[in-house]
Amino acid sequence: MTAFEPTDDQRVIGDLAREIAAREIAPHIAAWDRDHTFPRALYGKLTDAGIMGLLVPEAYGGSGADYVSYALTIEEIARVDAGTATTLSVHAMICNAIAKLGNDEQRERWLGPLATGDIIAGFALTEPDAGSDAAAIRARAVREGESYVLNGRKQWCTNGGYAAVVMAMFRTGDAGAKGISAFLVDTSVPGVEVERVTEKLGIHTSNTVDLAFTDARIPAAALIGPPDAGLASALTTLAAGRIGIAAQATGILAACLDASEKFATERVAFGRKIGAFEGIAFKIAQMATDLDAARLLTYRAAALCDAGRPFAIEASKAKLFASTAARVHASEAVQIHGGYGYTTEFPVERYYRDAKITEIYEGTSEIQKLIIARDLVGRLDI
Repeated sequence: MTAFEPTDDQRVIGDLAREIAAREIAPHIAAWDRDHTFPRALYGKLTDAGIMGLLVPEAYGGSGADYVSYALTIEEIARVDAGTATTLSVHAMICNAIAKLGNDEQRERWLGPLATGDIIAGFALTEPDAGSDAAAIRARAVREGESYVLNGRKQWCTNGGYAAVVMAMFRTGDAGAKGISAFLVDTSVPGVEVERVTEKLGIHTSNTVDLAFTDARIPAAALIGPPDAGLASALTTLAAGRIGIAAQATGILAACLDASEKFATERVAFGRKIGAFEGIAFKIAQMATDLDAARLLTYRAAALCDAGRPFAIEASKAKLFASTAARVHASEAVQIHGGYGYTTEFPVERYYRDAKITEIYEGTSEIQKLIIARDLVGRLDI
């Protein structure tokens, strides 16, 4: 596979996302970010446009789009607001997990409403003592007849305060990776509560919460995938989700380039446009080069996923490179803007705050390096 140029159909989907972002998000994002607003009404408009059902098969009312189209969509949304892209990315990740891992009953129950019913999906994996070490999960699900009873606390649940369903991991067996199961939890059941909303450095338009499960009784049919195989389900879900985070980071990087080019051709210092100075021009040249590289890595991972070929390593490479580049060049964009870049008058300070999280969630950069290294040299226990 050597060509990664999007098709005309894929570009149409990306163009639609760009138009919606410009019309529905761009005029409001400064205020939303300042006020930490979750723009709930926006997702009804994205549903009407078919974007919330992007990875849902057409048989269930979705768009049935491929991962390259998804990557283009996330990039265009993130180019205007990374927080909205986060919400959409996690929603799509759970939709894909249900489509790939769920049974017929679960697909019938959830995929249609998630694609067309203006409801949002969330993810609940992390706990206070279980992040990158997901096998350390303590929250427990106990089987009682035709039900499971859930107890425990989940941290940093994206979309958790607004989600109708969360894909959540609970311990159903002994300690270790093999004793964890995945569940599709209807958040309206008694015993599921938002414990607190997390205040974050960036992505202020994304909802992040701690969820408390207190004797929450769910049907046994909520189990997705085989029992005690939830960590494998989580890792499968995260591998695909990393394409979304790579695309998000790429969108932030694209926004940094847009803003830097504009400022460099307008700002005058010492009688010249600052873009005429090599100190500025070289920063922008490197930014543009890394943007192309981030896109190609992301499109490659998406294309492999669409082709049904192994893609997890390529997704890790794309996320690692794109997230690092977004953070580095967001800092450079602030530097190019000088004192203006440190104020909220220009958006680059927001790009700077938003970029950092892409190196952390859905697997830190260190975890991505570990995944890539193990593929190259095997598992080494020193």
